[in-house]
Amino acid sequence: MNPWNEPEIGAESTQATDKPTDQTHNSGGVSQPQNDKQWKLIEKVVMTHSKELRSSRRWGILFKSLTFTYLFTLLYFGWTSVSESGFAETGGHVAVVQVRGMIGDGEEASADNIIHGLRNAFGDPDTKGVILRINSGGGSPVQSGYVYDEIDRLQALHTDIPVAAVIMDTGASGAYYIAAAADNIYADKASIVGSIGVTAVSFGYTQAIEKVGVERRQFTSGDHKAFLDPFVPVKADEKAFFESLLSQVHGQFIDAVKAGRGDRLADDEQIFSGLFWTGEQAVSLGLIDGLKSTSQLAREWGYETTIDFTPMPSAWHQFTKELGMSVGSQLSRVFLSSTPSMQ
Repeated sequence: MNPWNEPEIGAESTQATDKPTDQTHNSGGVSQPQNDKQWKLIEKVVMTHSKELRSSRRWGILFKSLTFTYLFTLLYFGWTSVSESGFAETGGHVAVVQVRGMIGDGEEASADNIIHGLRNAFGDPDTKGVILRINSGGGSPVQSGYVYDEIDRLQALHTDIPVAAVIMDTGASGAYYIAAAADNIYADKASIVGSIGVTAVSFGYTQAIEKVGVERRQFTSGDHKAFLDPFVPVKADEKAFFESLLSQVHGQFIDAVKAGRGDRLADDEQIFSGLFWTGEQAVSLGLIDGLKSTSQLAREWGYETTIDFTPMPSAWHQFTKELGMSVGSQLSRVFLSSTPSMQ
């Protein structure tokens, strides 16, 4: 018995033993609270990841919906605008067909595109005149020849519809070839006009290959099959042959220009030398008929309204070209900036 109520040594030991402590261990040697913290951390990571996945799906659905909405809207208005601009009743208008950039197969200024626009322009019952709006340095003589011949054919079928070419910055080489088929050609005083010639450019690497010490191995059937090979010297007979070929194409170009321009051309052989001139100089040489713009000419014909019949890229091509990777990049940036990140 302890009159002072002091704990006995045995009792103190028992109380200390019975009191719960934070240091109990499981069979694996890891404290229970520490184990709980790990599970809570794992649970937090899983929940955060789940939220990210849900957010990602929501953003994905949103952007896909916006993309398809934009696409179908573009298709609808693209189809509507083509239909309205191509065959809308105007009571009289001047049709415009653009010849822009390099003239070549697969280019915007390919014969197929230009001819398609010309046929639609002549086929519209309200077309009172056709203007070829030219801004090109030329290109393929074959493609230019196709367009020239088609203009001749359409003019013969529609003798009541005048055809003019209006040169903007440049109407040279194959572009002037096309312009020569028109009834009249106009330009700005500073436009570049002419370059009636044919060229073929290549390079020769015979000395370079010798200095490097490379042996050229080529196998052909036919004496002249590889006569344009830049790694072998040019033979005199092959050079003469190629120049005669270019001369023949040049002659076809000259004949087309003379047929289109007739007596309006000045008696100056420099015209066909490949040189080019300003619009102001071209007037005196008879290469063009005057200095006028598209709208000015249309007004002189008595029509304020001009309609562009140039075939436009398909709605899908235009959509992918305008949006493309740039929009994909922007969407990715928005998505990433809106999605929670885990550090």
